[in-house]
Formats: sequence, C-alpha cells, structure tokens
Amino acid sequence: MQELSISLVLIAFLAIAAPLAARSLERVVKIPIVVFEIVLGMALGPSVLGWIQSTDFTDTLADFGLAMLFFVAGNEIDFALIRGRPVLRASGGWLISLAAGVGAGFLLAPTPTSAIIVGVALSSTALGTLLPILRDAGESRSAAGVAVTALGAAGEFGPLIAISLFFSGRQLGPATAVLLGFVLLAALAVFLASRARHTLLHSQVTRTLHTSGQFAVRSIMFILTVLVVLSMVLGLDMLLGAFAAGVLWKVAIARAPERDRTVIEAKIDAVAFGFLVPVFFIDTGIDYELHALTDSPAALALVPLFLVLLLVIRGLPSLLAVPPRSSSATKRAIMLFGATGLPIIVAVTSIGRDQELISSAVSAALVGAGMLSVLVFPLLALRQLPRKSTGTTAAEHRGHGRVPEP
Repeated sequence: MQELSISLVLIAFLAIAAPLAARSLERVVKIPIVVFEIVLGMALGPSVLGWIQSTDFTDTLADFGLAMLFFVAGNEIDFALIRGRPVLRASGGWLISLAAGVGAGFLLAPTPTSAIIVGVALSSTALGTLLPILRDAGESRSAAGVAVTALGAAGEFGPLIAISLFFSGRQLGPATAVLLGFVLLAALAVFLASRARHTLLHSQVTRTLHTSGQFAVRSIMFILTVLVVLSMVLGLDMLLGAFAAGVLWKVAIARAPERDRTVIEAKIDAVAFGFLVPVFFIDTGIDYELHALTDSPAALALVPLFLVLLLVIRGLPSLLAVPPRSSSATKRAIMLFGATGLPIIVAVTSIGRDQELISSAVSAALVGAGMLSVLVFPLLALRQLPRKSTGTTAAEHRGHGRVPEP
C-alpha cells in the first residue's frame, strides 16, 4: 500500500511537472508534453532512479488513459472533412506502409508473427498525439491538417484492425468474422444515432451541464466502457472499441446546441489530457525497459534504424495524401507528421512482449523510436508550415469550439 501511495503521488507530481518543463523550453524549442511525460516517468522509474514502481492499479489507470486517447481521436475526426480523396489516398498509403513494414519485419524478426508486429508498429500514425499539436498550431482545418487527419485515421484504425485479426487468439477466418460483426454493429449504432434527434439526451445534457449530475460526462464513460468491454469480450483489441465510442458520441451529440458542445469538449479535454492520458504516457516511461537497450549495442542500434524506417515506410507513402498543388515544404511536413507514431507502437509491442513473440530489446527499440518520432518529427514538420499569428489561431479555434491544452 505504501509503495502504491508513493507511486501515485509521484505520478501526479510528474503530470504537473511535464507541462511546466514544456513551458520553460517553448521559447527555445516547442516539445510535445508527451515527451516530457515519458522521459520523466523513465527517469523516476525502475530504469533510472527507481522511485516509482508500476502496480496493477497504475497499469489499469494507464489502460484507461490509452482508451481515452483513442476515444478523443475518434471523437475529433471530422469524416465529412476527410471523406473522398483524402481518406482514400491515406488508406492506400497505409496499405503500402503495412506491406513494406511487414517486409522489413521479416528481415529483422525471426518469425511471421514477429514480422507482423514490426510491420503494424511501423505503419502507425499517432493521430491522438498529433491532433492537439495541429490545433495549437491552427492547422487542424487547413489543407495540410485535413491530410494529416486522414493519415492519422488510417494509421490508427488500420493497425487496430490488423491487431484484432492477427493477435485475437483465433484463426484468421473466425477472427475476420468477429471483426466484421463488431464493425457492422458499431456502424449500425452510428447510423441509428445519426438518424435520431436525441431530444431527451440533449435536454438532460443541458440541464446537468453545470451541476453535479454531469450527464454528458457520465454518458461518455458509459459508451466508452460498453464498447471497450464488448471489444474485449469478442477478443478484439480494446482500442478498437474506444475509437468506435468516440465516433458514436460525436454523432450522438452533433445536434446539441453549439454552446453545450463547446463545454462538453472542454470537459472531455479535462478528463483526458488533465488526468488519464498523462498517466498512460508516464506509465509508458515507467515500464520502459531501458536496460534492454543499454545492455546490448545491437539493440541500441535498432533505435535509429527503426526511426529511419518510420520515416521511409510510413512517411513516404503518406505523400499520397498530399493535397493538389502543395508546396515542397507542405509535402515534407505531411511526410513527417505521417511518420509520427507511438500509442499503437506501445500497444502492439506490449502484446508481442506479453505473448513472447518479440524480444524485450526489439520492443524497447521500437518504443524508443516512437518516442523519438514524437519528439523530432512534429517539430520539424511545424517549421515547414507557414506561421500563423496567435490571434488568428485562437479565433480559428474558437470558431470550431475548442482551444485545448494537450
């Protein structure tokens, strides 16, 4: 109990320290907060100081944080904005990335299942991490932002499909049938939600928006829990359910008054980025097996190799989603954004490590490359895009209802 108490206090402290550290350096270099969360968790975890120990409770909170991150991603995707050319080209690019990633996996891993794990990791894009960065930069509705959103949707939904097919414990045929059943069920729920007026839901949300009832937040947690549990019962990855829950909530609340939607989005940000998501990234740092890299020069050399492979295997196919008549700088930015990956990498390598399909060294190298991609690629990408004034950016965000702090 004492160990758990100390860990909880230190994790809460790191959640405060991370944005302060990011703020202190932002005049020199703008580093995503998630990088500080992971690095601080690593520094205080067993790999370095050993002050924080991972427990079942903190791991459960981290799982909720990861689910909330994918809920936010599903909730924020504007499918009307990315439909047609952006999503079709992004999906085509993801299929190329998956094929190339699995091919690279066969060269680096000894078995087909290991190759698939490496391929899925290298074909992912961290949409949940990129969306706050795009919003802060005022690029979420620009042509480049739409392309990156489409890439992120394909780069998160596609790997979730692959994980559910290949690592559900079933044969490929039954796994496909179960997956299709879940997708059809979720699609039916979204369709019915889009047709209904939800008068009772919206009135109850409005009535309790500023009271202890908080019907909107409770409804979100209910939808998230139901779809996550359903996906787990069916042997699918829980993140598929979390992503579907975000899409379902977005449709259900779409016809609510804009003022209410703005308040609800702020509450989602508060729960996600103020509590659960930081716990996930800090716990990722705590669980990171740094010794697996430092004990083996060969494993350490895999980190820059995987980083380059992310840029080649995921970044280059992302150019398919580039808007017509884009400048060379915009193309470079989209390629760098597309190659940014971490949450899926953490999820799929955890599965591989738990099932003893990949070594701790390969897992640590993939996660290390993912962390470096989050640190380096968005910074380089933002420098390629034209700068916008702070006033314009804030006004654009208010026009779309949110100015979050990731």
